[in-house]
Amino acid sequence: MSSFLDSDPMKAQVLVLAAGRGERMRPLTDHTPKPLLKVSDNSLIEWTLQGLHSSGYAKVLINTAWLGEQIRHALGASFTPSQAQGATPMQLAYSAEDVDFGSALETAGGIVRALPQLSDPFWVVAADIFCPSFRFDSSYLSALKASAFLGHLWLVDNPPHHPQGDFCTDSTGMATLSRSLSPFEPSHTLTFSTIGVYKHAFFETFASEIPFGNPHGIKAPLGPILKRAIQAQSVLASQLSGQWVDVGTPERLALLNHP
Repeated sequence: MSSFLDSDPMKAQVLVLAAGRGERMRPLTDHTPKPLLKVSDNSLIEWTLQGLHSSGYAKVLINTAWLGEQIRHALGASFTPSQAQGATPMQLAYSAEDVDFGSALETAGGIVRALPQLSDPFWVVAADIFCPSFRFDSSYLSALKASAFLGHLWLVDNPPHHPQGDFCTDSTGMATLSRSLSPFEPSHTLTFSTIGVYKHAFFETFASEIPFGNPHGIKAPLGPILKRAIQAQSVLASQLSGQWVDVGTPERLALLNHP
């Protein structure tokens, strides 16, 4: 295991995004935050935390807003998978946007709010995806730290509900906004999985309008910032293999529980 994981024990190596309202998942999310909805015996966020624990991470930061108290109460200050009792617990900390500002700061606003508590670089993953086989290999942190790039994204084949995709990759492994395979063939786009590794400098450069730590609670989406960074040729991309589901609707959740 890379020594990077222990390089700054006071800071989290991962931010799990769990602040959203989950509008498309209503009415299930009217009284339960989406990260606590269950797939089999585990909540969505527990599936993600299991993957992070098995990859050896010591500390994870979770941002909360909608019904955030439920998430903090359910998970507490540490996490050990049920099948790994006796293993060293993974520490959990929280960026409580609901407490600090009364509502969610959107993705980029929430990430910048969390930066003072995060290692450099760090992972970001949304709590509402189901991707149980993904390995959060710490070598990606070390590789990005040693490179001139500011971010590394994981992309997936376009799901039926998002056929247009988001980004592409070129032959060098760099993220691009489009890729023409020939004058007669459309660009082959892929969908952003929400999984990525970022340097602090990514947000300091491409979200410079938000002060470090976002003390005023500025709300900002991530999409436009990603596009600016990709246009500046500052982002790598890899294609994710294995099961990946954006659990955005009750129907998709039901399919996972009753395939």
